[in-house]
Amino acid sequence: MASMASTFFINFFFLVLCLTVTAKKTYIVHMKHEDKPLSFETHHDWYSSSLQSLFATPAESLLYSYTTAFHGFAASLDPEQAETLSKSNSVLGVYEDTVYTLHTTRTPQFLGLDAESGLWAGHNTQQLEQASRDVIIGVLDTGVWPESKSFDDSDMPEIPSKWRGQCESAPDFSPKLCNKKLIGARSFSKGYHMSIGGGGIYRKPREIDSPRDKDGHGTHTATTAAGSHVANASLLGYARGTARGMATQARVAAYKVCWETGCFGSDILAAMDRAIQDGVDVLSLSLGGGSAPYFRDTIAIGAFSAVEKGIFVSCSAGNSGPTKATLANVAPWIMTVGAGTLDRDFPAYAVLGNKVRYNGVSLYSGRGMGKKPVGLVYNKGNSSGDLCLPGSLDPALVLGKVVVCDRGTNPRVEKGAVVRDAGGVGMILANTAVNGEELVADSHLLPGVAVGRKVGDLIRKYARSDPNPTAMLVFGGTVLNVRPSPVVAAFSSRGPNMVTPQILKPDVIGPGVNILAGWSEAIGPTGLAKDTRKTKFNIMSGTSMSCPHISGLAALLKAAHPEWSPSAIKSALMTTAYTRDNTNSSLRDAADGSLSNPWAHGAGHVDPQKALSPGLVYDISTQEYIAFLCSLGYTIDHVKTIVKRPNITCSKKFDDPGQLNYPSFSVLFGDKRVVRYTRELTNVGSARSTYKVTVNGPPSVGISVRPKKLTFWSVGEKKRYTVTFVAKRGTSPMARPEFGSIVWSNAQNQVKSPVSFSWPSLL
Repeated sequence: MASMASTFFINFFFLVLCLTVTAKKTYIVHMKHEDKPLSFETHHDWYSSSLQSLFATPAESLLYSYTTAFHGFAASLDPEQAETLSKSNSVLGVYEDTVYTLHTTRTPQFLGLDAESGLWAGHNTQQLEQASRDVIIGVLDTGVWPESKSFDDSDMPEIPSKWRGQCESAPDFSPKLCNKKLIGARSFSKGYHMSIGGGGIYRKPREIDSPRDKDGHGTHTATTAAGSHVANASLLGYARGTARGMATQARVAAYKVCWETGCFGSDILAAMDRAIQDGVDVLSLSLGGGSAPYFRDTIAIGAFSAVEKGIFVSCSAGNSGPTKATLANVAPWIMTVGAGTLDRDFPAYAVLGNKVRYNGVSLYSGRGMGKKPVGLVYNKGNSSGDLCLPGSLDPALVLGKVVVCDRGTNPRVEKGAVVRDAGGVGMILANTAVNGEELVADSHLLPGVAVGRKVGDLIRKYARSDPNPTAMLVFGGTVLNVRPSPVVAAFSSRGPNMVTPQILKPDVIGPGVNILAGWSEAIGPTGLAKDTRKTKFNIMSGTSMSCPHISGLAALLKAAHPEWSPSAIKSALMTTAYTRDNTNSSLRDAADGSLSNPWAHGAGHVDPQKALSPGLVYDISTQEYIAFLCSLGYTIDHVKTIVKRPNITCSKKFDDPGQLNYPSFSVLFGDKRVVRYTRELTNVGSARSTYKVTVNGPPSVGISVRPKKLTFWSVGEKKRYTVTFVAKRGTSPMARPEFGSIVWSNAQNQVKSPVSFSWPSLL
């Protein structure tokens, strides 16, 4: 096989010399790892030689050689070269690089992490934090601002001996900036360079190759996951208090994979490859793209290798809600995280000339407008003016006035800058139907208040109908103990899972709205070029913010239970999640105030105290994941792309992908009325413990479980149960989705699994 591969490369040498030179792109090439000829010492040597003999191209064409997260390499090729390469017997697939996007200090108290006792059976918070000192969280993002006080390493012990990573040197980044808290910092940019026309022989790239964070997003996510305690932290006075991450004693390694034009799959895969070798315990990725088959999903491929090696992988679900079927990162071995609100708010008010005061939110921190109302204007009929797009406002109309701007199309903070540049003195940012009643606070460059759709419609009507409309904006600072909370964020991406509908996603929600965390001092809090303000902390919203919360909590669970697999940690976080808010009502959806469901919140909102002692877990082995992949109708080569094993035959596979031992259920009634699944529970609680089952479902579906009682005589013991779902006769195939739950409980624990019921016509 190896000699055939070598012959193939030589035979095409002269043919390719004649190919017309066309624009090069980055391609990821999946190789048969076992085909490497013995004459080559390393796979990198084989890949490099293969490219040179085949294409007579300079060595720079080989961008990355992957060894752990993927078997293959990334190379700069033109389409004809990629097509030629794909015909080699040693090549399993050639894929064009994918671009991913970012899913952009009250949280510890809100999650119960400041409790002094009862957090971890028999241990207090301090003991848990000490145990987490050996846990390393790898964050793939926009880099890191190492000077942040959130990376203070006071009283931290020496770096764990298992750590094999490093802090890279760059013109603006000294390795000496790393310490016993921030123990790694690397950057991966070859895919990015190719996207902007190449590096080296082409032209100088626009950004310096450096781990330094010029965007702020990476510092925010890293410090959310594992930032040290920082007293008196705030964003320009808002949310003042002690800032801290979820796992304050865990170590952080930053891998910069996101640049001005996005996050490129070839760079992400290289970073995951390196992070696995470096020795991380948790990988946190607050980025993603559209849904794709797992063999075409760079993050899913890299995550499979990580999970196989015991690394927990947490990813953001995406910010495309409330539209259905908008999820990213849905592979079952990934923890897919949606976003909810905190019990903290930043109230602001719009007082109109008709004496009506409307509630909104804001993080504006400059001089106020005073107590004298000014004119109010809303561009009638001019859609670009309604949206306050750059250059759309007539200074003659808005000078000295408050402008109503519709939310959407351009960034919220940019709208304020547009109003200010046109001479306006304030802005009311009014939601439309797309965003509903969700309010996201921003640090605007001028006095600005965000309001929901209903209030927005009333303000728009007033501005249009009153002959002399006026407004005054008032700011209320920081308010705690907001009710109800949490509420599912409207922007949080929703199910169903379109890659594998039999797997319910997202998995959970975590805090993701108005989150305070560390920030880069290279950029202002709005991220706009004209924002010259500097701040050490910033308040941001997105599933990008909820993801590192779960990454940090996973680090705590790994510290408490080092023997648990990533699947066991995921199960603990899912089965102990709650679905009732602080008013003891079912979780609601910020989009329209209606009741939420598992397509929005998954198993519910994470509860770390309960997750540390879940009682039972649904564990999943690598072999079970392979059986799952083999049940998806993929070719053997496609499965090998993900699994990276040469001897895959798919002799063992599930009849239905939903047979995976997942902590939730997604039931599809197609041409059959009966769906039956068997699950296996592992006892991680007390010996000699008995659990009884309770089911909850819609009238249109019958649910039965056998057996109804499970007794575990020892710790680590495994027991199976079978659940049968029957769609009752007369149920329309056009029926809307329904939801329910299966709960195994005793006096100490409730192990809850959400269930969704769908008819294929809905998917």
